[in-house]
Amino acid sequence: MVAAPGLGRPDVDRRREVADAARRAFSLLPARADEVSPFDGSRGRGGAARRLRTDPETVERDLLKLVLTIVELLRQLMERQALHRVDQGDLTEEQEERLGLTLMVLHDRMAELCERYDLTLEDLNLDLGPLGTLLPP
Repeated sequence: MVAAPGLGRPDVDRRREVADAARRAFSLLPARADEVSPFDGSRGRGGAARRLRTDPETVERDLLKLVLTIVELLRQLMERQALHRVDQGDLTEEQEERLGLTLMVLHDRMAELCERYDLTLEDLNLDLGPLGTLLPP
């Protein structure tokens, strides 16, 4: 095993330490519906929100999923902004073409990354409880 730089401890211990820190942080989140008493109507339309599961074996994949979710959100925002600019007519035809190509390539790269890590773009759409989902349908 390789020791973490400057710590003299194996990487496994460092991963466990990170996973434990994540578990403590996520324990502050609301519990899943199966972890609380039946819905009493006091939490809005969806009842209790789901609690994130943290596990030393999946923390890397969960972090990647979160990062890809943020990138997908930004990609969609950029796409909407580009469509708005095209509709307003403040881009040249060449700029429109370049922007469209860039957005298509970015979408393809996101799909490739999701496939590489066994995720779908739908997996990136976080459920925000009473607020609905993070990404539009």
